[in-house]
Order: sequence, then structure tokens, then C-alpha cells
Amino acid sequence: MKRIFPALALALAGALSAQAAPQRDAAQLDALAGDPYWIALGHYETGKLGGWRSYVDDDDFFLAEGGDSNPRAELAATLDALYAPAELGDRHPQCVYPARTRWLREQLRLDDLPSPDCAEFDAWFKDIAPHSTVLVFPAAYLNSPSSMFGHTLLRIDQADIDENNTALLSYALNFGAFIEGMDNSILYAWKGLMGGYPGLFALVPYREKLAEYRSLENRDLWEYRLNLTPEETGRMVEHVWELKQIRFDYYFFDENCSYRLLELLEIARPGVELTDDFPITAIPTDTVRAVENAGLVERIDYRPSRERELLARSEPLDRAEKEQVLRIADDPTALADAAFTALPRDRQALVQDSAFRLGRYRAVGEARDAVAAQRSYALLQAINRNPPPPLEVGRPGQPEDGHQSRTWQLGIGSRDDRAFAEYGLRMAYHDLNDNAYGFPLGAQIEILQLKLRQYEGNHWQLQRLDFANIRSLTPRNTLLKPWSWQVGGGLERVLGEDGDERLVSHLSGGAGGSWQLGGDLLGFALGTLRIEHNEDFAAFIAPAAGFNTGLLWRNGLGNLSLEARGDYFHNGEVRRALSLNQQWELARNLGLRLSAQREFSQMAAPVNEVSLELKWYHY
Repeated sequence: MKRIFPALALALAGALSAQAAPQRDAAQLDALAGDPYWIALGHYETGKLGGWRSYVDDDDFFLAEGGDSNPRAELAATLDALYAPAELGDRHPQCVYPARTRWLREQLRLDDLPSPDCAEFDAWFKDIAPHSTVLVFPAAYLNSPSSMFGHTLLRIDQADIDENNTALLSYALNFGAFIEGMDNSILYAWKGLMGGYPGLFALVPYREKLAEYRSLENRDLWEYRLNLTPEETGRMVEHVWELKQIRFDYYFFDENCSYRLLELLEIARPGVELTDDFPITAIPTDTVRAVENAGLVERIDYRPSRERELLARSEPLDRAEKEQVLRIADDPTALADAAFTALPRDRQALVQDSAFRLGRYRAVGEARDAVAAQRSYALLQAINRNPPPPLEVGRPGQPEDGHQSRTWQLGIGSRDDRAFAEYGLRMAYHDLNDNAYGFPLGAQIEILQLKLRQYEGNHWQLQRLDFANIRSLTPRNTLLKPWSWQVGGGLERVLGEDGDERLVSHLSGGAGGSWQLGGDLLGFALGTLRIEHNEDFAAFIAPAAGFNTGLLWRNGLGNLSLEARGDYFHNGEVRRALSLNQQWELARNLGLRLSAQREFSQMAAPVNEVSLELKWYHY
């Protein structure tokens, strides 16, 4: 329903001789306009130069001229509009703004308001039947730029959710970027950072979101049941109606899905303060932690992804049995092979169930195929004849219990015979050596990392500025063979012609494989490409091909990484490095990292560097 305020509705109201709104005391209106709840309903924030501005970037949301920056004028216009003739029906301001109407009626005891028939809103609200609220966190998924930090949405449940297990009939309340057309990943990331997309709220069946996150993207889901009352949940849903098709600015790091949902929770429960803690960034895990710290979480449920369920079911199988899983998933007639029928019945049950799950995993995102459906049916028949034991999936560490997202760094070290101190800040949010509790295995997402170095003699230099440094080292196995990859870009120091260091700009990436060599040992090998601007090179841009290989070991102290990398430039320059890093986990948000590195270059003698760095993870 396109809004018709302020011009058309007020014109109609005048034509129909609307009941005049009673005059209100100016001091009373001033107090109401500054009330935190009215500020929340208008999504106002304090402007950078004083005054107010609304996060809403849509004139259709406001009734007053300049209402996006004047809560007092918007309040007065809303009060006048509530007395419009009841004949306006669904177009009546009370029908368009039910949350505003409820609050103003309660605050001012408005018992003389017209009573319009809000048929559209009433039918919508009855269909949703809001009773309780669940905050849903789909875990991080590195292969999608929009999902690499995770995501949050709200599930609105009906009253019989627990008795009848009707979660699939619930609605999911989501805020996200509205994208017209197909943007590639790089353009998406850039426009997301710069506010190039509008953001919209959407209320869709939860089963659709569940299928999208658990199946299409193979992401674990964490569900945080909130202790909101039915009245509080209803109050929030009323405000969602006010936001239908209303556009916000959308920014990837702050005004994003998580931040907007915190605003809704502040409307549901007046007095709770959630958004104040996020003036710069609002990373989903931090916002989940804020909701939990505010005492809003009643219960936490975990839904593993299809991929995790497949790996859990196939974990007891040996290599030969997993090979049978592959054959049976491709051709269920292999269930009659002698190699399979020779297995004990309990092993047969595990193999055929794993084959069925592998087939479902492969079919995700594909068009329905009659042959695949026949294979699934044949496997289901075999499973029915010989059912496996109930599947038990180990529950990983909760995402909000991991370290916080921003990292302050203080280090000392020596580069050959020169001592230095180093000071750093990383805006977000995890590398391979950080405390891995609550984070995906082999995942690294670093955004905006700055390091300044101070050598003896008070010589300062910019050591590095990483705009992004992302690595996904997902182990390959018999059943699943994902690619590992990395991408990064920014400014860094490299060896120069005169033995000094040069600050160069670069963009690099690579792809390859990772393998689980033991329970806590991961090996990886990637081929890499790099382009670099270096003042020592004749060409403005120099390309290079290379490698990056190493080990990642989760040990009793923390995480250890051993890496070798090399870049072979088109102009003949060869640059290689060996590095060792061991982090001690002093506390969840405090780590001590020892690093040693030896660098080689055609332009200079080898250089050794050793450093000890204290890392404080603090939002």
C-alpha cells in the first residue's frame, strides 16, 4: 500500500470536515517529542552537528515537512492526522501508523479518536498472530560477501509454537539490502560499504529463510528465544507494518541487518538500550552478545546445517565405506553389490543414510530432477528397511561466546639488529591464530587493520594498512571437496633495492586445497596471484604468480601456524618468506602472540624479524 501522506490524506481529511484535534499543552508535546520511545519510533539519532536526523531515508514515512529532522513537528502532525475522518478506512493514519497510534493513545489518553476500519492491517496482524520472538543467527559463510560476518533476523512465533512444533509456520522478520539486477561480489561489497543500496524490512515465511540458510548456504543456525511478552512482540510487529516498503540507508558495517533489528527490540521493550553500544560498527556476533547481556535471552537452540549433519553421520565410516557412500549416492543399485552386502547391518545403515544425505546436499539449489528423485526414493526405502541410529551432531561453541570483534595490538620486536615497538588496531574481526572458540575452522576475516611501527631513534613508519584480508581454509575429504581461497589488498612493507623497506600497494588472491591431517592439524596449499605498485619497479603495476602453503595447529596453548609463501614477478624479482606464529590464549579477549619471520628477496640480503605482541579484543 503506497502511502498518501502528507498531501493527499490531509486534503481528503479537509474535504470531509475532519474532527479537529484538541489543542495540547506545548510543554507536554515538547516532553513527548523528546521521549526515547518517540525517538525510537521515528528512528532518530543525534545529528553530527546537533539536532536530529532519522535513519529512515524515505519521505513516505513522515507526515510533517522536515519530519525526518524534527521529532516535534512529526509528533504534532501525527496527532492532527489521527483525527482524520474514519471514512478513510485503510488509508487512515491510525491504520497506517498503528504503533504511533497506540503509544499516543496511551500517553495522552486519547479516548475521542475516530474509529476507522483497518481491514488490511487487521487481516495482516491476525495472519501473523504474534506471540513470542526468536532472534536467529545464521553463522558466518565466507563464500558470500553479504554473509561473511553472519546475519541476524527475528522469528515471530504464534502461541502454539511449543505445543505443536509449528516453527515452520512462523514468519521471519529480516532487514537487508534491496538489490535490483545482478551485481558481482566486488561491486556488492563496495556498494554495501558506501551505502549504495537501500535497506528494506521484509516479513516472509520462516521456512523459506530456513531453507535458504541451512540448505542453500549450508550454514548452522542459532535460535535465541527471547523473553518478550505477547504484548511486546505485538508492539514490535505493529511498527513493522509502519515500515512496509519504507527505505533506509544500508551500510555493510553499521546500519545493517543487526543494527535495525536492535532498534525493533528497543520498540518492543521500552527502556532497553541496545543501539548505544554500536556507534561505529554493528557486527552480528556483537549484537547477539548485546541482546544476551541485556537479559533478553530465555533459551538457545541449535540447528546444524545439512553439511554438518552429513559429516557427522559419515564420521564413523572408514575410507572404503565412504567410497561406497559415493557409489551408492550416484547409483542406488550399488546397494546390491557384494562389497556393500558383506558389511554388518549397522554399517550398512550408516552408509546408506550417508549416501541419502549426500544426495540431498548435492541437490541444493538445483532444479528438481526426476532421476535424482528416484535415487532418493530408493535410498529412503533402504533406510526404512534398515534405519540408522538417531543422528547426534556435536554442538559447537556459541558464536557470541567467542572473542570480541575489534582488536587493539601492542608489540615489541627486532628486525635484524633494529629494535622496534608496534601499535595496531583491527576493526574486524578474526585471523587464523586468534582464539578459535565460536569461529569456523580455518576462517580469517580481517577488515581495516592498521599497524604503526616505532624504531629506535623515534623513527615512525606506517608498517601496513590492510583494507581486507580474507581466507577460507575448508578441509577437503572423501565426500566433500571444497576449494580453499584467499583474497587481500592494502599497503604493506616489503624489502627494497637499498636494503630498506618499501611501502607498496597490492591486491592479491589465491586458490587451492586444505586437508585435515589430524584432529587439530590442518594443512593447506594454494597457488596465488598478486599485482603490486612498487617504486623500485619500472612498470607502474607488476604482476606475480606464487604459492602459499602451511600448517595450522590447534594446541593446548592456542593456535600455531607455520607458513611458506613466494611471489615470482614478471620483471624477475623473486620474493619469499617463512613465518611461524604461536598465540597463547590468556583469556577469551586477551592473547599473546610470538611471531618469527625470515624474508628473502633478489634485491636484498635475507632479513630476520621476531616480535611479541599483546592482543586485546575489545569492541
